[in-house]
Amino acid sequence: MSTYNEYSPSGDFLKDRVILVTGAGQGLGRLAALAYAQHGAVVILHGRKVAKLEKVYDEIEELGKESAVIYPLDLEKVTEEDCSVLASAIAQQLGRLDGILHNAAFLYGPSPLTSQTIDQWEILLKVNLVAPFAITKACFPLLKAAPDASVIMTTSTHSHNPTAYWGGFAVAKAGLETFVKIQADEWKELSNLRINGLMPGIVNTPQRAKTHPGEIKKTLLQPEDLMPIYLFLMGPDSRAIKGEIIACQTAL
Repeated sequence: MSTYNEYSPSGDFLKDRVILVTGAGQGLGRLAALAYAQHGAVVILHGRKVAKLEKVYDEIEELGKESAVIYPLDLEKVTEEDCSVLASAIAQQLGRLDGILHNAAFLYGPSPLTSQTIDQWEILLKVNLVAPFAITKACFPLLKAAPDASVIMTTSTHSHNPTAYWGGFAVAKAGLETFVKIQADEWKELSNLRINGLMPGIVNTPQRAKTHPGEIKKTLLQPEDLMPIYLFLMGPDSRAIKGEIIACQTAL
């Protein structure tokens, strides 16, 4: 396999796995949830808006695959106790957890640092950095018990190569990249558990439309183009990849 877009796993290569996808109501999270379900996984659909999650749930049902599970949670307000309850609910209802795609994100429109507020930074750090850390921490016992578990953190080009006006969002995502490196080092003796960062890049998503409303969407990379790499990193063929920050558009 010379590039990830050539990755073509068997139809049921995620069978019997349970995968949590945060921000599953739209964009890359929605498509990843559908792709994981299509390949046999039971998917836990996380998001803020139940109506959006219900639509994705119905799409999975239409695939004729295992039923998904909806778990709404507002990451702006999430507490350590909320994360513990989430992990307990997964253990009690599904009995296992084999992967997490941390896809949920929040950002304001680009602005100079002098225009950004403490309240905005607290929300940006909470949703984009603190929540992924807290959820991963709470779910660690389940992940450690899995035969083969993968955690994917969604990073950003603005964190990897920071530029003006991306402020708190870029800082939070840069922290997430550092978190990936630290967590991978702490897990290095665990052959069954890995964590990596995935940088989607310039893709036609609702988040991209929010920050770049004037772009011609059909000229951008489409979310479905990235699904092979999302499948690869979540499945068993990526067991040897640990602590990497992978830029999708370079990998493709």
